[in-house]
Amino acid sequence: MKEAKVASMKIFMFAPVYRKDSLNKKLIRLAHEYVESLPGYEAELREFNDFKMPLYDGDIEVNEGIPQGILELAEKIKAADAIIFSSPEYNGGIPGVFKNAIDWLSRMNPVPVEGKQFFLMTATPGSLAGARGNHHTRWPLQILFAHVYPKYFGVPRADQAFDENGKFKDKKHEAQMQKLLLEFLTYASRKETPFDNLDVFIEEQKHSHPSQH
Repeated sequence: MKEAKVASMKIFMFAPVYRKDSLNKKLIRLAHEYVESLPGYEAELREFNDFKMPLYDGDIEVNEGIPQGILELAEKIKAADAIIFSSPEYNGGIPGVFKNAIDWLSRMNPVPVEGKQFFLMTATPGSLAGARGNHHTRWPLQILFAHVYPKYFGVPRADQAFDENGKFKDKKHEAQMQKLLLEFLTYASRKETPFDNLDVFIEEQKHSHPSQH
């Protein structure tokens, strides 16, 4: 009998930044390399520059519809089982280009990010590893009912963290990144939530602990 082929989990990865030599593009490439090395995962890495979009404008939406770049980004998100992205921290907050993309995505029905599993990474020259930007970046996604993993991976002083080949100089960064990515992927691969079988659990408790009268 021919053995059934196990479907791979589809992961979509990107860094929401345009700059060619972005620290976050270096980070997401390393993350992609690791995820691709794991069995059972099919990871697609795309340049955010590929998804061309104007600043959100209600008149553009009414007269021209949703921009093609946003439609393409939405298709990638919808087709993915999980999304991993590495976002810069701009002045303690979310990059404008990413917020703009989220604003456009929010105009679609259904909203592509709703119910999707996200993992946030960030690389920043600062010493706080993007701690402030982490909060602001995840917030608009959560408002749209995306599931952003509580933990995130941040690289402080990232302007000194990579060698000439784009690899981590400090192996501790690599080990921590891989640990968190694997943890997230294991979590995101679940087919049910703890609440899906809550009614079964309650019935089992009733029978195993009958009321004393």
